[in-house]
Amino acid sequence: MSAFAVEYVYSPESADVRDKHRPAHRAWLASLVEDGRVLATGPFVDGTGALLIFKTDTEDALNRLLTDDPFNIAGGIAGLKVTEWNPMMGLLSTSL
Repeated sequence: MSAFAVEYVYSPESADVRDKHRPAHRAWLASLVEDGRVLATGPFVDGTGALLIFKTDTEDALNRLLTDDPFNIAGGIAGLKVTEWNPMMGLLSTSL
């Protein structure tokens, strides 16, 4: 398994879309937390985006998973950056 840091970028123009789809987005994330594929997630305090830490076999598997995010389906994500990550110390280092 590999860890991936996913950064969502939000546009101010899509705030209404995200507000409308936030319950479904959070339910989607909660299901992934429950099955161990999301290690941590949360929005940036300034509202410009969010950081999500995933555990998947491959980046391709992660990209397929991200297509199911209600925010993505509704057009609430303006940009996306995926980076494979190697947590060396701390709580998340023991999660892989």
